[in-house]
Amino acid sequence: MSTESNQAEPDQTKVNKGLLGTLLSLFDIRNVIGALLSIYGVILLLMGLFGDPEVEKTGGPNANLWAGIVLLAIGAIFIAWGVLRPVVPDAPHPGEKE
Repeated sequence: MSTESNQAEPDQTKVNKGLLGTLLSLFDIRNVIGALLSIYGVILLLMGLFGDPEVEKTGGPNANLWAGIVLLAIGAIFIAWGVLRPVVPDAPHPGEKE
């Protein structure tokens, strides 16, 4: 009878570890920063493309356009970093309570 309970525990541990890993990767700070930078990048990119370029104030280049492109690139780097190197939770110790 104790063999059946021992077999059920590793399956539950795998489920908990999978759920924990998913939550950790979802709320990883790299993904949050990448998403925010990408959102601001899209807004600035659209303002640079469709808004008033105001080249007199910047001395020539369209500042919104270039800032949006740079923010999108940096946001993509952060998101790629979070996807390629995800956070892996440690395995729980046998005597540890969850």
